[in-house]
Amino acid sequence: MEDNKDQKPIDVTQIIKKLWPHRKKYYYVLPATLIITYLFTLFVPRYYRCTVSLAPETSGSSFSGSLESLASSFGLGGSLSKLNSTDAIYAEIYPEVVASKDFIVELMSVDVKTQEGDVQCDYYTYLRDHQKTAWWNVVFSTIGELLSPTPQDAHAETEKISVFDHSKQQEMLFQAIQGKITCRYDKKTDIVSITVKDQDPLVCALMAEATCKELQKFITNYRTNKARIDYEYYQKLCEKSKADYEKALQKYAASADANTNTVLATYRAKLESMENDMQAKYNIYTAINNQLQAAAAKLQEATPAFTVIESASIPHKPAGPKRMFTSIAMMMMAFFILTVKLLMKKEVSK
Repeated sequence: MEDNKDQKPIDVTQIIKKLWPHRKKYYYVLPATLIITYLFTLFVPRYYRCTVSLAPETSGSSFSGSLESLASSFGLGGSLSKLNSTDAIYAEIYPEVVASKDFIVELMSVDVKTQEGDVQCDYYTYLRDHQKTAWWNVVFSTIGELLSPTPQDAHAETEKISVFDHSKQQEMLFQAIQGKITCRYDKKTDIVSITVKDQDPLVCALMAEATCKELQKFITNYRTNKARIDYEYYQKLCEKSKADYEKALQKYAASADANTNTVLATYRAKLESMENDMQAKYNIYTAINNQLQAAAAKLQEATPAFTVIESASIPHKPAGPKRMFTSIAMMMMAFFILTVKLLMKKEVSK
């Protein structure tokens, strides 16, 4: 109670009286801050944003799914999904997958086209040669090149991109893509959102769609890897057993046609042996073909389903920079700093 009594209320009228003699400073500082900030943001290239949302299929029983949805209300859904899932790559680490260099390398080969149609190339070339930047970045980059003791990385038209051994310029592009393409996972709704930011609206939408498809492809290849290997193995065995059966069938038919009127016991025994061999190979072919069909069904069962909630669309309005908002925010900051400075100067002079 005593502390509350010692505190004095802020007298706004008194503050205005102290600042009123210095009002002309506000007339100069605030408009100047507004104009300078707006001019600086005017040179920052505009960018667009496109978001794609999808709901990946989760493995597990209906009971575990119900238990997980119940636990998510207490903030434990993510931990429970890790325990129930048999996958090493679950939805919570999709953002890490999208940000990995191995995943980014696949995106660099995607063909893109600007909305005006003047640029049509792969995403790597687009980022390397067709990006706008502020003039001060160009100045700093030029000064850095002049002062750098080592020569800059040269690039060819068909430059190879390697995760293990890549140039400094490619490392900068990796970081640029990691800043442009982001992935978020909502634990409560199990929805994965992919957001792409780019200077061209069409490129933005194309890369959002490509990232979504590449993520689906990555997860599908991971989950179906074992089943796909089994299917390919049985497919090769089935082709070989079918070829053996057809060869035995042709041999039996040719021998039967060539010796139609022959009644020798030795020939009939030989023909019967050939027929048994043909029948055995047919049985092998039928058994392997059944296993092939079972492997195909298992492969289809292991293939995850993705429900696209929000598909990619070309944005019509730029997402930034917010030039007027930034200018007003800087003007308010300048007002606050100038006010504090004048009040402190007034107190010191007393």
